[in-house]
Amino acid sequence: MKKLILLLCLLLVQFSFVPPTITWVAIGDSITYLNDHPNETGHRITKGYMTMVHEKMPHINFINQGHNGWTAIKIATEIENLGIQKADVYSIFLGTNDWWGGKPLGEFSDYENNTGNGTVHGSFRMIVNKLKSLNPNAKIIFITPMQRVDFVYINNFKNNAYGSYRDKKGQNLEVFANAVKDIARFERMPVVDLYHAKKMDHANLVKFKRLKDPLSSEYKNFKYPEFIDVLFNPETDEYPYPVEASNVTFDGLHPSDKGYKMITDLLLKEFSKL
Repeated sequence: MKKLILLLCLLLVQFSFVPPTITWVAIGDSITYLNDHPNETGHRITKGYMTMVHEKMPHINFINQGHNGWTAIKIATEIENLGIQKADVYSIFLGTNDWWGGKPLGEFSDYENNTGNGTVHGSFRMIVNKLKSLNPNAKIIFITPMQRVDFVYINNFKNNAYGSYRDKKGQNLEVFANAVKDIARFERMPVVDLYHAKKMDHANLVKFKRLKDPLSSEYKNFKYPEFIDVLFNPETDEYPYPVEASNVTFDGLHPSDKGYKMITDLLLKEFSKL
C-alpha cells in the first residue's frame, strides 16, 4: 500500500510540473526575420525556427530581432537603438550578409580587445557586451551561417548572388562560421554549427536550378554543381527555383520548412539543457 501511494505521489509530481517561462530574444538577419513574414517568401514557408521551437517548448516565448539584409556590423552599429529587451536566452545568427557584403572579418584579437564595429569580430564583441549588460546571467547561443548556393530573390530576380562555393572579396564563408565557433568557445557558450551540419551542405540546399541550356536554349534542371557556370538572366528568365526545387532552402539561401525544422532540431538540443 505504501509503495502504491509513493508511486501515485511521484506520478502526481511528474505530471503537475510546469517548466518556468523562458524569454528568448533571437538576433539575426532575414533568416530570422522571415519567421514572422512568410508572405515575403511567396508563402514558400509556413513558419520559421522560433515558432517551431515554441511549438515544441511552449514555455519558451520568443522575441524576433531579425533584421532583413543586415550584417553583424550593422547590428553592432545600431545595437543601442534596437530596443533589445532583457531576456533569459539570446541567440545570435549572423554572418552570411557580412560575407556577401565583403565586410572585413578581422582577427580574433578584435574580439578580445573590443576594437569596435570595423570588423565582424569586433562587432560580435559589441553585440555580446550589450547582451551581457542586459542580463549577465543570460545564456547566449551562437549560430553559424549556413552554406549557400546561388540566391535569387523570389520577389526581385535582379537581387541575386552566387553561392559560398566561391570566395567573396578574398574571404570564404567558412572562415566566418569558424569565427563564430571560436567566439562561442571563448565565451564558454553553446554554438549551433549549421555550416558543417550534415545534409545542409551545398549539394542538399536545392534539388536543382532550372535554367536555359546553353546549347539548346531549352529549360533544364541542373543539379549542384552543374548549374554554377550556367547563366541566369533576371531580365528574361523564369524563376530558377520552382516549388519542386526546394530542399533545405527554397531560394538557395533562405531555409524552407524542411531547413527550418533542421535548425529547430539542433536548437532544441541546446534549449533542453536549460
